[in-house]
Amino acid sequence: MSNIKSYQIAVPEAKLQRLSQKLALTDLPDELDSSDWKHGASLTEITRLVDYWKTSFNWRAIEADLNKLTHFTADIPVEGFSTLNMHFLHQPSPRRNATPLLFVHGWPGNFLEATKLLPDLTNPSSPSAPAFHVVAPSCVNFGFSAGTTKPGFNVPQHAEACHNLMLALGYNQYVTQGGDMGYSITRLIAAKYPTSCRATHINMASPTEPTETSNPSLFTESQRTPPTASEKAHLARYESFLKTGMGYFILQATKPQTIAYSVTDSPVGLLAWMYEKMHDWSSSYPWSDDEVLTWVCIYLFSAAGPAASQRIYYEASQPLADGRMASEVVNGWVGGGVKVGIARVPGEFVLLPRVWSRGLGEVVFEREWEAGGHFAAWERPGEMVRDLREMFGRGGGAEGVVEGRGGY
Repeated sequence: MSNIKSYQIAVPEAKLQRLSQKLALTDLPDELDSSDWKHGASLTEITRLVDYWKTSFNWRAIEADLNKLTHFTADIPVEGFSTLNMHFLHQPSPRRNATPLLFVHGWPGNFLEATKLLPDLTNPSSPSAPAFHVVAPSCVNFGFSAGTTKPGFNVPQHAEACHNLMLALGYNQYVTQGGDMGYSITRLIAAKYPTSCRATHINMASPTEPTETSNPSLFTESQRTPPTASEKAHLARYESFLKTGMGYFILQATKPQTIAYSVTDSPVGLLAWMYEKMHDWSSSYPWSDDEVLTWVCIYLFSAAGPAASQRIYYEASQPLADGRMASEVVNGWVGGGVKVGIARVPGEFVLLPRVWSRGLGEVVFEREWEAGGHFAAWERPGEMVRDLREMFGRGGGAEGVVEGRGGY
């Protein structure tokens, strides 16, 4: 039994008092002159945010606003891990024939990334626009979902948990949207459950470069289609990121327990660890102090603790049961009739040549965004809604993919 229950966020007062005590005792480092984020999170920015956190940030007011959303929990089975209690938002559309949409976040994101999409997706003003029943979970080990300390909870297990959640809600067929880790999870869902997951829209697509042996026809096409000037610039940016922006990944993928002490013991350590990525990976997005600290607090007050979310980096760096890496499945061909839509977001740190994307599956929709960064749905919700409406709307490449649900 899934045991679906309504849920309200209620952080114990003792945790808020403990946070106040730790903030009052914070020691901050110095930094090099004119570092300008080159060495990591800016001391000026972190100092300002810590002062705001101490004096003005009101978690209880934030909590009250968050509880206006439709939160639930459900006990979801995952093979080898018994059942795990998952937190999720579920906003059904008033249109009964709407298409179920599973929205999966990444790190350092959270379920809130779906919330800016909810009004337009669930209840569009135009009768010709498709409507969606939206489900936005906190992944296992994230947010208000349960954690597990048993090794082996890899990307396929995240995919299984999300898929079983959709089945528990009665959505035997559905579509997905994901970026960052959500890209990996939704790709695994499509690979494992193609009769249920009928289409997937992704940002931060990371297709494998075709070779003469891995994909001869696509390799030939890629040789005939040299990268454009824009694609060359994005490739150079990605190469630079691999050299200068992967420190967090290497640590979390090799020794996550070491950084666990810092992000668990120090709220400011967690703030700096997350905010560096929120700043660097977004594209001129004007983060408010309340937004930043709300995202940080969702990790700080998470059910499994802020360190649990980092374990997926280690697990995803281990081989699967068949000897392959999860990335080989995620970035390779996924068939089974699953339709693929791709948002090419210019501020994303992974933006590979367009022709490579043909190796991901049956691509029926692809758009070059004019702006936006890594947190695409949060930074540019209008563009995300536009993509989903066009992909799944009348005449779109994924129109009517969910049986009996036209979305109108």
